[in-house]
Amino acid sequence: MSSPFSQEDGPQPPKLLKAPVEIVANLRQLQQAHDPLIITFHERNQRFQSYVIEVDRDKNLLILDELMPSDGERYLLNGEAFSVETFHEGVRVAWQCEDTLRISEHQGARCYFSPMPPEITYHQRRSAYRAPLKQTESVKVELSGDKLRTPIAGLLLDISATGCKMRFPGSVGSNLQAGQVYERFSARFPFGGMTTAVEVRHVHYDDKADITFIGVRFHRINGQEQRLVERFVYQLQREARRFDSDGLF
Repeated sequence: MSSPFSQEDGPQPPKLLKAPVEIVANLRQLQQAHDPLIITFHERNQRFQSYVIEVDRDKNLLILDELMPSDGERYLLNGEAFSVETFHEGVRVAWQCEDTLRISEHQGARCYFSPMPPEITYHQRRSAYRAPLKQTESVKVELSGDKLRTPIAGLLLDISATGCKMRFPGSVGSNLQAGQVYERFSARFPFGGMTTAVEVRHVHYDDKADITFIGVRFHRINGQEQRLVERFVYQLQREARRFDSDGLF
């Protein structure tokens, strides 16, 4: 039997997308998934974070969230060109912006208006299948460690052999730092629980829903815990394919 973590889900050569419909579709995925954008200005080493908050194809307009740290805004005011990079379900999405952005407000929050990128790079690099959980599939998770005052409890959104994405009630992002390793991540799978260390990759707080989204990569996971994760991912994949008319099961 072929591995569920390879073949069609394996790394692919990068593609350059130029068709407006493809560009809009990918940008809307970033918006819906709250995927963080890493922004770097040319000839500067500092990295900034933003999010896609609106995609308007009719106006050829892309609205980006306020930069963090906020001092990056002065580079925008200077009209400096920048690069954007993000990852959506194992796909690297990137583009260049040579235009001067307009600083404005969207639904009461500070934002930037940008023309739609004329092309984006699309590169499938993850070699592990990422399985989303349905709303009816509730898997409780907990994150704790020496750098957290108290454990935080939430629910699993998706999982792969290498990491997962979760949601937590309220604003917990101030207690977490991207790139930091937290010693104890636990998940209660239907057939048993697992615990491992994780590295936080991104944190996003949705103030309208009062929910924090956190993406992590498993850190130095041992063989037993890895097998539990892969078993759960494979179970989710089989269930998804069972309801897919073009699937294998």
